[in-house]
Amino acid sequence: MANNRYHLKKKKRKRRVLRYIFIPSLLIVAGVALYGGYLVNKASNAVAGSKTELSRGEKSEKRVEKVDPKHDNISILFMGIDDSETRNMGKSTRTDALILATLNEKQKSVKMVSIPRDSLVYIPDKKKEDKINHAHYYGDEGTIKTVEELFDIPVDYFVKMNFEAFIDVVQALNGIDVDVPVSFSEQDSKDRPDAIHLEKGFQHLNGEQALALARTRKIDSDIERGKRQQLVIKGIIDKAISVGSITKYGSVIDALGENITMNFEFGELLSLYDYAASGQKLEIESYVLAGSDLWTPTYYYEVNKKELKILSQTLKEHLEITPTGQRIDTNNSNTNQEEDLTYKTN
Repeated sequence: MANNRYHLKKKKRKRRVLRYIFIPSLLIVAGVALYGGYLVNKASNAVAGSKTELSRGEKSEKRVEKVDPKHDNISILFMGIDDSETRNMGKSTRTDALILATLNEKQKSVKMVSIPRDSLVYIPDKKKEDKINHAHYYGDEGTIKTVEELFDIPVDYFVKMNFEAFIDVVQALNGIDVDVPVSFSEQDSKDRPDAIHLEKGFQHLNGEQALALARTRKIDSDIERGKRQQLVIKGIIDKAISVGSITKYGSVIDALGENITMNFEFGELLSLYDYAASGQKLEIESYVLAGSDLWTPTYYYEVNKKELKILSQTLKEHLEITPTGQRIDTNNSNTNQEEDLTYKTN
């Protein structure tokens, strides 16, 4: 009899375990699944509203076939334009920040190159050399073609945002953590002089502060400015892929609104989540476009052609493409991969 009472109590304890641990866990999982479904629907609508078709079609002219971010290495050009509701510059808008990123799907690695806004480059639509930020006069494709010409690699995707989208994304993430490399004062997004002041050192930045760090250029050089922009981008990536940020994704999507343009399909964009969810540490390597000051008397940043060729080669190897834009089969065990990845130049 006593033994039966013991087993009865044991069963009751198991039921309590189920009630207090298992059932709440199921509710949490269900809640995450429902929230995930809500986010997918929300993001799908947002991407549909921001997607733009390029006249070149689905692929770069430097590609043999269309890429799939789920399985292929890709490149993305990030454009920050010097526009806002206050400025409302329309077609005269220039690119204030350009960062070219290549993504290697197997390595789960990213290489980022900052391109100084005053870089003297050949602009295909203009058929002459000029500052690279002037290429945006010919639209998004004008900038894309110019960057492809500069690095001799395909630009598969682009993402363009203005000041307001940048600020709102950082705010939606409740700020980002960055090791600010230098003390400075900078105007804010409303163009009020010295409205933002930051001291050197590791700190938490809000949207306006993050924008000021990415924009400030008078304190040193465009090269250092490019490095600061990369620090901010890394801060956003680190915060966005952190576990605690999932509940903020809805706000991030809202923040983008009408202030972002891209050529990603929703499914393609969704596949980039693999870089965060793979279990591998996301490796981000930063580069700068080497060069020197040039006065003619207009100021230009003269790109070092020799260093440019080396950097172009590095990006090609990371994308694993041949000179004709074909993908290299790195799974072929009978081929010497290092030899295959060498880009032969004349």
